[in-house]
Amino acid sequence: MGHKEKELKMKKLKITGPCKLSGEVHISRAKNAYLPILAAVLLTDKEVRLRNLPDLRDIKTMVKLLKNLGVEVHEEGETTVFNAKNLSSHEATYELVKTMRASIFVLGPLISRLKKAKVSLPGGCAIGTRPIDIHLKNLEKMGVHIDLNSGYVQANAEELKGTRLALNFPSVGATENLMMAGVFADGTTIIENAAKEPEIDDLANFLNSMGAKISGIGTSKITIEGVKELFETEYESIGDRIEAATYIMAGLATSSDIKVLKFDPTHLEFVIDKLKETGAQIDVLENGVHVKPSKLKSINIETAPYPGFPTDAQAQLVSLSLMSEGTTIVKENIFENRFMHVPELIRMGANINLSGNAAIVEGGHELKGAPVMCTDLRASAALIIAALCAKGETIIDRVYHLERGYEKLSAKFAGLGANVEVIE
Repeated sequence: MGHKEKELKMKKLKITGPCKLSGEVHISRAKNAYLPILAAVLLTDKEVRLRNLPDLRDIKTMVKLLKNLGVEVHEEGETTVFNAKNLSSHEATYELVKTMRASIFVLGPLISRLKKAKVSLPGGCAIGTRPIDIHLKNLEKMGVHIDLNSGYVQANAEELKGTRLALNFPSVGATENLMMAGVFADGTTIIENAAKEPEIDDLANFLNSMGAKISGIGTSKITIEGVKELFETEYESIGDRIEAATYIMAGLATSSDIKVLKFDPTHLEFVIDKLKETGAQIDVLENGVHVKPSKLKSINIETAPYPGFPTDAQAQLVSLSLMSEGTTIVKENIFENRFMHVPELIRMGANINLSGNAAIVEGGHELKGAPVMCTDLRASAALIIAALCAKGETIIDRVYHLERGYEKLSAKFAGLGANVEVIE
């Protein structure tokens, strides 16, 4: 374990509640939009300028992976400049990939540009298995020869051919990887049953800004006409809708008056509508929302692929439900093993029962501060929301999980008036 890693693992958050929040918070650019966009830098030998990359571990890991492949990177103020003219490697090593699932995104661009790639099978969160067979099966249909060898995907192609790809599940990662693979393919690639997340639209818009020809953006049928070359571009990704949802729910749970700004509220339309069913007062603004103190009642909710309720906001909703009147049933349909926050919330006095893929949450019980531990990224956000509502001091351990997906979280909450401090 390196010195830095050790340092990260020693940090804890101390939150003294209950807290009332006020003011406004600015949402960072979306990690899940920028990760595939960073991989797409590999497609061109021209300069790519990306604005406001969030200061997060996953982003830093992806930049490190690009440098390992020979991409030149330098900072100019808020802009990070990439040049992938002289790629020196086609291999994403286990050392870098093991910490982050998103490394698999380099597969599509490497095979597209170099006609070969060697990518370690990904690591990342402990939330169930996330198979990449959808990526591989469909790349084979485009003429890629794939070998799985001692933990590595080895891919080679003489030429990529545009073809019709029908996904058996609307996988976000597969949709993005195949879209990048199709950019230079000979002919037209059509992805059917494509995922419809806003981060996919963002990747398509980024690729089109470089001269790719992608249509059907935002629908389940994406068409990519192969082009011969790409050009330089400057781009800024969308705001992080999951970060926005987290602050919205923190505001509601603490019955606060806050503005959550710098994201596109249409990306959270379903979430906002669902929250309004609980009695939440949320005014939609042009570039965010205004959350007002609300008396909440219970609802039933299920996670679903976009535009449904996101699995990445499920843990936060469980914490919010603890502040509602009555019994809320939250069903998790996307990932198994995604209720790891529940035992930690129970330590704080929460009344939650698990039944299969559902959490039955009894609202209205007082929460008390306790020592708790983060188990994954979104579970960590749930513990913070609960800690803001709990009476007394909550010490949250293993906050390095948070640093994978929330930029300046403690500073942003402190800016809203939360009693939060980082302790070593």
